[in-house]
Amino acid sequence: MLDIKFIVSNVEKVKEKLKYRNCNVNIDKLLDLYEDRKKIVYEVDNLRADEKKLSKEIGLLKSKGQETKELLDRISKISEEIKEKETKLEDIEKEIKQILLLIPNLPLDDVPLGEDEKSNEVISYWGEPRNFDFEPLPHWELGQKLGIMDFESASMIAGSGFVVMKGKGAKLERAIINFFLDFNTKEGYQEVLIPFLVKSESLIATGQLPKFEQDLYKITEEDLYLNPTAEVPLVNLFRDQILEENNLPIYITGYAPSFRKEAGSYGKDTRGILRQHQFNKVELIKITKPEESEIEHQKMVEDASKLLKALNLPHRIVKLSSGDMGFSAAKCYDIEVYLPSYKTYKEISSVSNCLDFQARRGNIRFRRNETKKLEYVHTLNGSGLAVGRTIIAILENYQQKDGTVIIPEVLRPYT
Repeated sequence: MLDIKFIVSNVEKVKEKLKYRNCNVNIDKLLDLYEDRKKIVYEVDNLRADEKKLSKEIGLLKSKGQETKELLDRISKISEEIKEKETKLEDIEKEIKQILLLIPNLPLDDVPLGEDEKSNEVISYWGEPRNFDFEPLPHWELGQKLGIMDFESASMIAGSGFVVMKGKGAKLERAIINFFLDFNTKEGYQEVLIPFLVKSESLIATGQLPKFEQDLYKITEEDLYLNPTAEVPLVNLFRDQILEENNLPIYITGYAPSFRKEAGSYGKDTRGILRQHQFNKVELIKITKPEESEIEHQKMVEDASKLLKALNLPHRIVKLSSGDMGFSAAKCYDIEVYLPSYKTYKEISSVSNCLDFQARRGNIRFRRNETKKLEYVHTLNGSGLAVGRTIIAILENYQQKDGTVIIPEVLRPYT
């Protein structure tokens, strides 16, 4: 969430940045509400001052045995007026918060400006796409021929957008999760096993609510949702906490199944398991001091890239444009792996620096050692990696002419 004082002091800058964030929030209305709030606060303060002054006069009159009814009547009217204004103030503050919760993070100055992925900037490539001496199969055909993917059973059980992984396919998925977690912990991340259900307050803190409610699976008659990404519970481990400067940065990693309705994505990447309602992911999270978040962001991109390098999968790093970034991100890199069936690169990780955007929503602060001043932390998140898309990349890039698939060397101890 943006600081409203920052918005008020930088109105034109905020409006200009939001032009490229696909945002239709009325900033002028927010400013009007802010002025209304200031006016009412001023009026309430003056009324309280009058009330205090009259109370002193009443005390003085009582000490002299004089009549106080007129002053008591005036105090009663002032109290009623204060109550009315405070009720109005409460409504205005709620409306201000509702608007603030719908404003996305502002892109940093080095983020490419644009409405969508067309303005993304390719930063680097690693590895060369394989030249096949046969016609490679897409992963959904490979998976069915190998007997490791069952779409029909999944559809019967849960509908479209799901898959049943069988035998060596199930073992491969488990192997990838364990490999990612072991690799990440060796890189200094602490492993955490988290709840797979989250409260609305947790989703508000990380920015999924209220903006993306249509994509979430809600538990009927309970304030619980199926987890849309492990980012949510991992960041919320620190909600409403004051951390010590000496303990920063914090690195954590965790596995969780993720659940999304994928509203608005119908007809897009519907074949196979590239886009599913349920998918496994290993997440990377960093909690840092403001002055360190940019360096830690670059390190996190490299941490995710290392996983693909270890699997010897060709990939590229792309800096996303302002219009293609996630709601909470101020800067984001996508890591895209090469998939032969698509003859192009597809996202396998998004690594975002959210600055203090989530920290303000979740009230996550730290105390400076010398000044003891409290400041908001910066939060960073990234997939390390999306497990289903890693399976796609392995099947398609490591397939052989006879229909078998070679398992990458680093996964063999797990499989």
